[in-house]
Amino acid sequence: MLRESRIPIKYSFGIIKYELIIVLLLGLATHFGAFELMSTLPVMPLAIPAFLGTSISVLLSFKMNQSYDRWWEARRIWGSILNDSRSLIIQLQSFTETKTPLIKLIGYRQIAMGYVLGRSLRRQNTLQYIAHLLPLHELTAAATQNNQSLFLLQNTARDLQELRLRKNIDVHAHIHLQETIIRLTDSMGGVERINNTVFPSTYRLVLHFIIYLFVMTLAISLKDIDNRLVIPLLLLISAGFFLIEKVAYYLQDPFRNRPSDVAITEIAKTIEKDIRQLLGEEATATEPETRTYFIM
Repeated sequence: MLRESRIPIKYSFGIIKYELIIVLLLGLATHFGAFELMSTLPVMPLAIPAFLGTSISVLLSFKMNQSYDRWWEARRIWGSILNDSRSLIIQLQSFTETKTPLIKLIGYRQIAMGYVLGRSLRRQNTLQYIAHLLPLHELTAAATQNNQSLFLLQNTARDLQELRLRKNIDVHAHIHLQETIIRLTDSMGGVERINNTVFPSTYRLVLHFIIYLFVMTLAISLKDIDNRLVIPLLLLISAGFFLIEKVAYYLQDPFRNRPSDVAITEIAKTIEKDIRQLLGEEATATEPETRTYFIM
């Protein structure tokens, strides 16, 4: 969703300030060096930096597409987690008595699972804000687990098995509920795969090298032009390239608690509000929002 806040200029240039400093130093050194050696250096045709600029545009387009595909996949998976969390409670209410205490326990556990999974992807304290959602013994046991969201899903699967053994649900209802648990497990594995898969850093290094090479060739091509025009031009053009590259770099890691990330805390809040509504409670959220959002 789009927020009403805009990207501050300070933030935009702050994320590429080191690259711009390198461009400034490189541009000054190349331009003044070319001016001093004007008589000995061969003429650098503008076609060369133009060719490099076109190559950079193609590489940036490819990287942006790859990064956005990765971000969009993460968003789709979290949408599936939201839908399956709703489905789980609706199925339980359809297959059993609506007032069964176990439905509320599973509902609260599913709320906790959303928060725990989101915070684990961001490598934060996973059990913060959920102490009131789980029984003390389950909360204590979860603290000892390596994958706490998986542990919570396992407990839900055991509760469903208990319902089946007590004949509160028949075998067909149990199968449908297990299918929902399997989809939730698959979704959990999907976001963990995205979070743990390293995007090749060599691609970024090569792209930066070509941008710096473009700056050098353009500075040489414009050696006859006043440096009061050349240096700002180099900074503006390279700033555009580096900003696009930085946006793509941020999109490729959608769980790093940045403004461009997938809003997993908001999705977890929606899960809580919807499940509480299904349970006949007030639709309130547990975890406060601490991130700053900008329109990217």
